[in-house]
Amino acid sequence: MSKKNKNIAYVSVFFSLICLISCSNSASDTVSSDNEISSDSLHNHFKGLFRMGAAINEQTILGFDKQSKEIVTTEFNSITPENSLKWMYLQPEPNQFDFSVADKYVQLGLQNNMYIVGHALVWHSQLADFMQNIQSSTEMNAHVQNHVNTVVSRYKGKINAWDVVNEAFNEDGTLRTSVFYNQMGEDYIDQVFQWAAKADPDADLIYNDYNVYKPSKRAGILRLVEKLKSNGTKISGVGVQAHWDLNSPSLQEIEQIILDISSVGVPVSFTELDISVLPSPWELVGAEVSQNFSELEGDPTMNPYPNGLPDAIQNQLAKRYEDIFKLFIKHKDKISRVTFWGVMDKHSWLNDWPIKGRTNYPLLFDRNYQPKKAYQSVIHATTTD
Repeated sequence: MSKKNKNIAYVSVFFSLICLISCSNSASDTVSSDNEISSDSLHNHFKGLFRMGAAINEQTILGFDKQSKEIVTTEFNSITPENSLKWMYLQPEPNQFDFSVADKYVQLGLQNNMYIVGHALVWHSQLADFMQNIQSSTEMNAHVQNHVNTVVSRYKGKINAWDVVNEAFNEDGTLRTSVFYNQMGEDYIDQVFQWAAKADPDADLIYNDYNVYKPSKRAGILRLVEKLKSNGTKISGVGVQAHWDLNSPSLQEIEQIILDISSVGVPVSFTELDISVLPSPWELVGAEVSQNFSELEGDPTMNPYPNGLPDAIQNQLAKRYEDIFKLFIKHKDKISRVTFWGVMDKHSWLNDWPIKGRTNYPLLFDRNYQPKKAYQSVIHATTTD
């Protein structure tokens, strides 16, 4: 080979290497960057319809579960913390706040330009022990106001929406006799919403509950919304905990939820969506976390799929999700957000509730972080009439 040809060859190899390095870096950025959203993501398929969110645990928030974090930052544009903003973790002792994980949760959302939800300010469950023993109305008011002001003010302009009060109603539409109700009176919800609005006037303020498909319970929630609005108290929407199963509630019942909430002038957020595929003891539906059926632990009839989901049930789950999302799309003008309660099956709370140690398959990603047929069916809902 001549000297001239050698020089040409060297130049050719040099530019080839540059190209390879450039292409490699480009591919790496696409995979690893928290800000990249793939064209096939849930987020993009539902763009212009409603936000798509996921509830995330501490393993994801702190970056220990990198695969989960990758799914969250690629597929979704909204996040909710499963536990990190609940009272028992934020303020376990009077006026002793621990924001270490909560700060990282908010940082994750800000870095990825996500709609950040705060869950939950006032809830009778997962409450600090000291709150259960307060006997004075004055003291209870002071503690609740301090908690709401401290937490909401810290994340003012950062957290976009708050589940201000969680699960305050009984199934018959009456108010639950929680420690808040007992010490602060029946107007405590109005007061808490006012405190939250004062601490961050721009945040969306949500009332959140389960079993909203039941007419009596829904009627109680609707009365609350109308009462708050008539008092001039800000309420931005109703959060519907969609802890459902393969058959219940019916599509007609779900549609009635949407229509009735919209009729009182606020949008719906489906805040905690998952579909259980397992038998439910005594046809239990909902999310009353205090219920447990320890006597059924180890009963194979209550845990029929320990080694994987049969194709027939996989197909049934996919069809259920597709039908639900077609309904959501039909009423897209009334829905602001749909959030899955978890990212993949292995982390779902339904593996341990209401019977511990079961193997459930309620979400769109399997135990190996792979999209399931249900994922494809949700995508398909956006491309069909």
